[in-house]
Amino acid sequence: MNIRANILLRVYLAFGLIVLFALAVFLRLGQVQFVQGHKWKAMADSLSTRYVNVEATRGNIYSNDGSLLATSVPEYELRMDMFAGGIADDKVFNEKVDSLGLKLAQLFGDKTPKEYARYLRIGRQDSARYLLIHRKVSYSDLKVIRTFPLYNIGKFSGGLIAVQQNKRILPFQALAARTIGYKNENVKNGVGLEGAYNEYINGETGKRLMQRIAGGVYIPVNEEAEVAPKDGADIISTIDINMQDLAQSALEKQLIKSQADHGAVIVMEVATGEIRAVANFSKVEEGVYKEKFNYAIAGNQDPGSTFKLASYMALLEDKIVDTGTMVATGNYQIPGHLIKDSHGSIGVVSVKKAFEQSSNAAVAYLVNNGYREDQSKFTDHLYDWHLNEKLGLQIPGEAQPVVKTPKNKSWNKNMTLPQMAYGYEMQLTPLKMLSFYNAVANNGKYIAPIFVKEIRRLGNPIEQFQARVINEKICSDKTLSKVKKMLEGVVTEGSGKQVVYNPLYKIAGKTGTAQVADANKGYKANKQYQASFVGYFPADKPKYSMIVVINDPKGNYYGALVSGPVFREIADRIYASDMQMYDDVPTRLVGNTGNPPTKAGQSKATQKVYKAFGFKPLFASKSEYYNTIDTSAGTVFQENNERKGIMPNVAGMGLKDALYLLGNAGLKTKAIGAGKVVSQSILAGTKVGKGIGVQIELQ
Repeated sequence: MNIRANILLRVYLAFGLIVLFALAVFLRLGQVQFVQGHKWKAMADSLSTRYVNVEATRGNIYSNDGSLLATSVPEYELRMDMFAGGIADDKVFNEKVDSLGLKLAQLFGDKTPKEYARYLRIGRQDSARYLLIHRKVSYSDLKVIRTFPLYNIGKFSGGLIAVQQNKRILPFQALAARTIGYKNENVKNGVGLEGAYNEYINGETGKRLMQRIAGGVYIPVNEEAEVAPKDGADIISTIDINMQDLAQSALEKQLIKSQADHGAVIVMEVATGEIRAVANFSKVEEGVYKEKFNYAIAGNQDPGSTFKLASYMALLEDKIVDTGTMVATGNYQIPGHLIKDSHGSIGVVSVKKAFEQSSNAAVAYLVNNGYREDQSKFTDHLYDWHLNEKLGLQIPGEAQPVVKTPKNKSWNKNMTLPQMAYGYEMQLTPLKMLSFYNAVANNGKYIAPIFVKEIRRLGNPIEQFQARVINEKICSDKTLSKVKKMLEGVVTEGSGKQVVYNPLYKIAGKTGTAQVADANKGYKANKQYQASFVGYFPADKPKYSMIVVINDPKGNYYGALVSGPVFREIADRIYASDMQMYDDVPTRLVGNTGNPPTKAGQSKATQKVYKAFGFKPLFASKSEYYNTIDTSAGTVFQENNERKGIMPNVAGMGLKDALYLLGNAGLKTKAIGAGKVVSQSILAGTKVGKGIGVQIELQ
């Protein structure tokens, strides 16, 4: 083969290889473009853009009276695209960056104007498209920031990027905080109402398109979400914010005074089962208490003497005793243990008296003697009353009650029954105990407490709740009548007389003092006590039931002296603020000589005050306002009828009422002194015109 042919062969061979390679490339491109095109296109899109969830605004939680207990407010994370359309020109940016730094420094105060300007310039040099400016910015501040230099060029072209986040706040801060609860990403199971109703409160998340830029950072493509989130539903709770405040302040004050470890208070409406207040405090340091654990629903302990109600109810129901049956107090010996009364023997007394004075020996003897041969008959009552079952609450965390039966391995045929009689060898929460007492107040109807009464969306109810009936009638009317009188006797004649009794209204209840057992060493190694008082008021027409439990008080540890004052303080203030409870206050006719002196003023307001104190003023004024005249016969009430153009009589009135009447008459008033009006510069009944000045003197 000559040289020419050899060269041509090599050229053709190289050309052929190049053609074959090109064909292979084109075939591969075709495969990628047409066969695998959708796959690679989707992958490219996923690398450059993606959808992220936009958190919905959580629904609000309201109190029973409409007060806002929990709500979400928008918070913003501010970022900046340093090369947005309106500021891409270096001249525009450099002219305004120092002014922007000054404004940011004035608003946030965390950097100087120079530091902010330098930070923004460095971000510009680094070609930052998502530069962090500030976190946790309120909506009101955001509106101000939009007016700052550069940012006021345009919503999108100025470079400002506001990423909304929702912040949960409690307007009343610590009030009912544990009951309201919380739900966040770090907690698997939410706490309180926030956790229990998270499905309703949470709403539905939206979608926002995010684009990846240099550096692997994703920024929003649009200011608004592509799929708008749906706000959560609102929860209407049963909590009364005023009662909650009362409960927390009274409990905290007593915990500090007694240097206790922890305590709880629950206020419940008798007829509806609605929880009006729940307070839980734990000691964090000397004199400082905070809500850390919900003892009201999860604090399982021996109830102590408050359980005696169930013991006597069983005895009366089975006709083993009557309230007049005589029983010895003091000491009662059982195999291996001596049951003693904490205050010593009061001799042989009636069953009613033994209950009122909270005799341990008496109830232990009566139950042990009455049910020794058939011990399950006693525990059957407790199971019939569902004391062994959870209440099925609307919030999580309820503890499982522990009530033994003779079938339990730990049952001791000589010791368990008499010790159960006065509230040991069992585990019940404060709310469980309160619900049982509430059943007595509710004429035997045992209902489960509720914390939420309604769920609303956009103001419209979507679900409503009522208390579940556990037992329509826990005992006969005859037994019910007897235990009610026994509970009233505790306050009027027994262990609660010195602290809880109030002559203005009737309280029924029971004191309780229980030694707290150490989990490993039993009762003897741990001299800690739980003091409690549980009852209802007004006893003759019950509206509210309440329990106070204080654990490990230092010094005095008896229920009447430690928990009783808390019960009395809360009950007194609830009673004083609820006018509906005054309907049955007895009226005492004392005549003019007995009426306490009052300022003149509105007739209705004065009559309401007199009625609250049980007095009946002897006047029948039909006018809105009245005057008082002190005479030797007492206080006489005189009608004060307003007439247009006539100077009113404001003698004896307070400043508020006097200014109201004089203002209605068109007069300009000058007041001197304080107290009641003793003189007026224009005599009553004188014709007056608008704008005339009048001077009143108060003493």
